[in-house]
Amino acid sequence: MTDTIAAISTALGIGAISIIRVSGPESISITNKIFKGKNLTEVSSHTINYGYIKENEEIIDEVLVSVMKAPKTFTKEDVVEINCHGGITTTNKVLELLLRNGARLAEPGEFTKRAFLNGRIDLVNAESIMDLINVKTEAARKMAIKGLKGTISNYIRSLRQEMLEILASIEVNIDYPEYEDIEVMTNEKLLPQLKSVKTKLQQIIKESENSQWLKEGIKTVIVGRPNVGKSSLLNCLLNENKAIVTDIAGTTRDIVEGSVTIDGIPLILMDTAGIRDTDNIVEQIGVEKSLELLEDANLVLVVLNNNEELTEEDFDILAKTLGKPRIIIINKTDLPTKIDTTKLDKKDIITLSVTENRGIDDLKQKIKEKFNLEQIDQADFTYLSNVRQIALAKEAYSILDEVETGIENSMPIDMVEIDIKRSWEKLGEITGETYQEELLDQLFSQFCLGK
Repeated sequence: MTDTIAAISTALGIGAISIIRVSGPESISITNKIFKGKNLTEVSSHTINYGYIKENEEIIDEVLVSVMKAPKTFTKEDVVEINCHGGITTTNKVLELLLRNGARLAEPGEFTKRAFLNGRIDLVNAESIMDLINVKTEAARKMAIKGLKGTISNYIRSLRQEMLEILASIEVNIDYPEYEDIEVMTNEKLLPQLKSVKTKLQQIIKESENSQWLKEGIKTVIVGRPNVGKSSLLNCLLNENKAIVTDIAGTTRDIVEGSVTIDGIPLILMDTAGIRDTDNIVEQIGVEKSLELLEDANLVLVVLNNNEELTEEDFDILAKTLGKPRIIIINKTDLPTKIDTTKLDKKDIITLSVTENRGIDDLKQKIKEKFNLEQIDQADFTYLSNVRQIALAKEAYSILDEVETGIENSMPIDMVEIDIKRSWEKLGEITGETYQEELLDQLFSQFCLGK
């Protein structure tokens, strides 16, 4: 990291202001070469300086230049931010001048990567920055802020500290067995300490899995035979006429998507083609797509017609969704009842009438219950924020689980130490205290350019 990088940090397009960020040992001197105003190499740190960007003697733009000297910057390097007038041509021209005078175009996420490598932030902080950029709900924003402030990192570090104290006690017993005043660390004494760490780790894993719906949304697939009211249900939940609704069976041929927020939880809805045997090649493709979506769905809404008896196609759909998180919706309750629900799982059933907008609130409540959304402590939001973090926490927990079993089976204390250390290292990967270079490259490549 001995070179100097530059990139546009604001979205390209027409706007009032665009910002170009420069970071590295020569960021101030490179910018000074194209700046007409005060000598930037002599100004105080954390100052904003008025002037012009020039090419030779030609004025390119009127700008404000922020100069921030190491180490009190985002990257802990010298950083310059040039505030230009918004516009693609002008912004690109200023960036071009910086590159021609010695800067290198930054890779996606490279500013944040430098902040991590220089010890300014950890991996949880870094991922929270990206989460904050991409948040779609207020709940997700609060969760990202917790990660950014270090609340999650501190919790993980406290668990690692508890494990480190256990390891230290074991080490003393192994290395200095001749000292009589040292408390002997037996498996019986170790077990309560280990269980304490496991309980805390299990709790954050469970809460974090529930909280993923706050950030990523619940991928919800609406399935059923043609003309049971799937498209009408989608339109009702979205409160707009997104899907075409007719009395003609097979109207929906392709996937129709929409998103709605239920008490701060994004619900990603997908209306599918009616599932039935058909000779129409286009409709067949739509049915195949519907079945494919079932594989990745977090929730399946199976829609049945209250005004018709259950058919073989209904039973086939119910069989295909068995074992998945699902809600069975009996629609068209405004019409005479002909359906026999005795063969259905009562705990999954919701009755409603889309045409009369009746039962929709019950459906939303059922969704919240299905995913334990009401158990999420919305005053806390101390959760692991993504699949990577949760997976590592699960690995750490699984290792401790094996250790506990080993202790109960009188595993030698030195073997216990090795496994606890493995678990400790897995938790370290969450915050980046232990990491692999390949992980960093993959993680930061997902960031936008200029961040």
